[in-house]
Amino acid sequence: MTVYHVYALVAIFAVLAASIWLAWYLDRKKAITNLVQRSASKAYWVVCYRTVSDPTARENYSKLGAPAVLAAGGRFLTRGIPPRRTSTASKNAPVVIEFDSLAQAVAAHDSPAYQAALAALGNGAERDLRIVEGISG
Repeated sequence: MTVYHVYALVAIFAVLAASIWLAWYLDRKKAITNLVQRSASKAYWVVCYRTVSDPTARENYSKLGAPAVLAAGGRFLTRGIPPRRTSTASKNAPVVIEFDSLAQAVAAHDSPAYQAALAALGNGAERDLRIVEGISG
């Protein structure tokens, strides 16, 4: 084996090692970028009921609204009576729904299925629904 053969083998090894490192680096960079984009792009519906004057209308709304939200990609994070309330908090249950993006959250709200649920609720409850964008970090 000559010196040139050794140089060639070293060069091949160096190119192979550099290729492996580059593939690892790009894959890691892609994974970090995806993680940052996922956490930054989440959006939430935050719903607080002040009063429910018509429980039947609220029940009809829930029967139509929950499937509409789920079909639009929403995920219920909280729902139901909280185990602990402050002295001034309403007795009605807050609801938090997560979406993958702000556009998806707005589209879910504006969808015909969810608008039908709102029509079923009518004036049966006084509530506050806010669509908020999550933050990264």
